Amino acid sequence: MTRFLFAVVPLVLLTSAASAQQQGRDACSRDASRFCRAHLSEGDQVVLACLKQNRARLSKACQQTLIDHGQ
Repeated sequence: MTRFLFAVVPLVLLTSAASAQQQGRDACSRDASRFCRAHLSEGDQVVLACLKQNRARLSKACQQTLIDHGQ
């Protein structure tokens, strides 16, 4: 039983982290396509920089996602 818990707990933590990341992407995807369309093919870091530049215009959900991830 103990082995099972050691295997399941990291899996659950990994899954919840991936889920949180996906929710963050979902929260900012509309804002990214609206304000950063020209940069979407340049990679995540470029899009993140663009979102930060447009922070005042972003949706509340996207702003909160940036804050939650230390941006």
